[in-house]
Amino acid sequence: MLQYVLKVAITALVVVAASEAAKRSTIAGAALVALPLTSLLAFVWLWRDTHDVARIAAMSWSILWLVVPSLLLFVLLPLLLRAGFGFWAALLSSCAVTAVAYGGTAWVLARFAVKG
Repeated sequence: MLQYVLKVAITALVVVAASEAAKRSTIAGAALVALPLTSLLAFVWLWRDTHDVARIAAMSWSILWLVVPSLLLFVLLPLLLRAGFGFWAALLSSCAVTAVAYGGTAWVLARFAVKG
């Protein structure tokens, strides 16, 4: 249980650090978020829990494939905000399009038997 609490605390600390940095400098906050910290933390937690290098390699490969559709969020959100959409509408729309892109990517990967 202590390990689980530690995982949550460290992960939350990274998110809070990024949002606090963004208050001072959007580029600093963006740099923290752009780093694959979530992936790195997930690799570390998975290693600590399983010591399964094949699973970590598969996860890394899967993340690579899913980076492409995730970029849609970062393209659409600022475009919609600059086009006059409200924050929540732009965020939800960007998330919805990204979710559809994730589904499409997963379908394509399954169709062509691409595995992690």
